[in-house]
Amino acid sequence: MRRLTISPRKDWQQRVERVGLTFHTLDNGAPYWDESAYWEFSSAEIDRLEAATAEVQRLALAAGDTILAEDRLAAMGIPATAAEAIRAAWNSEPPALYGRLDLAYDGTSIKLLEYNADTPTGLVESAVAQWYWLQDCFPEADQFNSLHEKLVAKWKDLKDYVPAPVHFADAGSEEDHMTTVYLRDTAEQAGLATRALAMHEIGWHDEHHRFVDLEDQPIQTLFKLYPWEWMLAETFAPEALSTLPPAAPLVGYGPPEDRRQWGPMLWIEPIWKMLWSNKALLAILWEQNPGHELLLPAYLDGPHELTSYVRKPFFGREGAGIALVENGHCAAGSLDGVSAPGYVYQALASMATGGGKTAVFGSWLIDGEPAGLGVRESKGQITGNTSCFVPHLFR
Repeated sequence: MRRLTISPRKDWQQRVERVGLTFHTLDNGAPYWDESAYWEFSSAEIDRLEAATAEVQRLALAAGDTILAEDRLAAMGIPATAAEAIRAAWNSEPPALYGRLDLAYDGTSIKLLEYNADTPTGLVESAVAQWYWLQDCFPEADQFNSLHEKLVAKWKDLKDYVPAPVHFADAGSEEDHMTTVYLRDTAEQAGLATRALAMHEIGWHDEHHRFVDLEDQPIQTLFKLYPWEWMLAETFAPEALSTLPPAAPLVGYGPPEDRRQWGPMLWIEPIWKMLWSNKALLAILWEQNPGHELLLPAYLDGPHELTSYVRKPFFGREGAGIALVENGHCAAGSLDGVSAPGYVYQALASMATGGGKTAVFGSWLIDGEPAGLGVRESKGQITGNTSCFVPHLFR
């Protein structure tokens, strides 16, 4: 594994825009999509990352069972009003589309940093933009990237079971909108009818007890790039929960007439993803699998023996609220204040570095299966919304 530099394509902005990557430059003019460098791996290293992703997924499934069996939702800061719906969704297995593990990899050890299971972004960069970069710059090389094919295949698998049209909604940021536009395109390539709207454009029909779109048509299937913890804090949270089934007598997709197992509306991602998008999962994984080679020591009630660690709020995106402590002293972020519902304290990992930056490797899963890799680089050890995306290849 090594980081190499290269001259960007002369018209790189236009090239990435043509494949859907409109969020390619930061407000200060610096590139978010940075093709002045790339990461090169061996095929054996890619095999290790793929196997590690599958193993973490297995551990997460076991952790979900434990969380529900031991009734630990409240300790994770999950509202009691959502508990029944989460249990029902976990048991009835409504469709789940995708997720991303953030991994630390220094060429020797691979460690899980967190699981972005509910609203991961960076998908257009990983699935499409870096693939076309590879074809232009290194057509003889390969890339850990079957994201597009697996997304289309997953939608095809769902085509006869999910009520159409599938509505796609997000909170409106350019990065989020870019992701939902791309996912909508993969659904349409699979033959599904789709509609787009913003989260704030979703309405509620009191008489029919349904969410509706701008044409007052019922929303039967909704892909939402909007975290469940945000939704449960909204004024329409009771209505959202009312569209979910209180019990789950059936398992699997089943024939169309048995869609009642999901309630009057199908949400993608399902509400049970709150078990994995919550960073308390990191401590539960360590508790269940102490010493596991892919996990870092992590705790919910303080740093324990750790003198160097990262304190992460249970809920947060793009590095928000994270504090980095080295040898007992806060080196980045802030330890001031208290974030509800709580924090996880995770040991520092050995990270890959190059060009004065630290790399985090985002390993994607489609339908629970490893599907591709994306690399983000930061000047420090905390990955934020200004951290660059850098392409990769393997030989």
